[in-house]
Amino acid sequence: MKKLLFSAYDMNIGGIETSLLTLLNYLANKQYDITLVLEKKQGKFLNDLNPNINIVEYKINENKIIILRKISNLIKRITFILKYKNKYDFSASFATYSYVGSFVARNASKNNALWCHADYLELFKKDKKKVKSFFEKLHCKKFKKIIFVSNKASQTFLQVYPELKQKVIFCNNLIDYNKIIELSKEKITKTKNDTYTFVNIGRHDELQKKLTRIIKAARFLKKDGLNFKILFVGDGKDTNLYKNLVKKFKLQDKIEFIGAKSNPYPYMKLADAILLTSDYEGYPVVFLEALILNKPIITTNISDAMKDINNKYGKVIKKNEKDLYIAMKEFIQNGYKIKEKFNPENYNKEIMEKLNHIIN
Repeated sequence: MKKLLFSAYDMNIGGIETSLLTLLNYLANKQYDITLVLEKKQGKFLNDLNPNINIVEYKINENKIIILRKISNLIKRITFILKYKNKYDFSASFATYSYVGSFVARNASKNNALWCHADYLELFKKDKKKVKSFFEKLHCKKFKKIIFVSNKASQTFLQVYPELKQKVIFCNNLIDYNKIIELSKEKITKTKNDTYTFVNIGRHDELQKKLTRIIKAARFLKKDGLNFKILFVGDGKDTNLYKNLVKKFKLQDKIEFIGAKSNPYPYMKLADAILLTSDYEGYPVVFLEALILNKPIITTNISDAMKDINNKYGKVIKKNEKDLYIAMKEFIQNGYKIKEKFNPENYNKEIMEKLNHIIN
């Protein structure tokens, strides 16, 4: 039985964690021996992992006394190397930003991969020096493979690191479509009525997600006297910012905060359309979830949206509230008919073939 190791930060609710959960459970069902190393052994998704997956915590020492912190973390690194050095057939750092995860994956196997979930040139505002600084701290050149979950992100990475072309692989995230369909049937207190309902699902982080665009667009839609409702499913450091803005614009009757949900799918099922207003993403899991539940999408031009979403499963807009307002108004007044039937079985089959190549 092949031994695989994956590293991440934690298993709290999020897009990266959802993708990791799906991937690990799929691989566990394929009879791989899997170890998951987490910086923090916490998160709602821990209980959803296959019980055969071995979970190890690698918690760095954060002592304020520098010398004690350095000695403690050095001992941890040496201990890990002695116990795990090249003991696995494959290893991957799945949470790109985790320096611990990078160290763990690079040492656990010679056949290793760095998983990347964002368009980093977009994230760092086209500053190639910042992109290089980020990836050099992760020792990206020491990885055998560098995996990107969107084709666009892989291409912008190669603008910065053209010499790493042979290492870069584009591989979308797997999706557990049967589970999503089943979970969407869970009963919730909210019920569907004649109001056109938009749903946004995700972390409340204005720097990336730009949910103020939705709130400002809603202000104009309300002035137009349109019949609509917006549900925010999620939370984060900027939740209070959004709640205060909703209160300021007197939109309490139009925008409702549901909070973070380990099962957001009943709310998606309730929706007439899904909203995504980010400035940058890797490949949003929400895209796939919406397609499985046959829900049209309004999204900013991020990731592979122009190729995968526009004029097939929804509308791609520029990154501003005016274009968002126009698109939402059009959906409320005319609806949106999805042009193609998404086939999740074929989608997963292509990814499984790539995963077999990556791992083996």
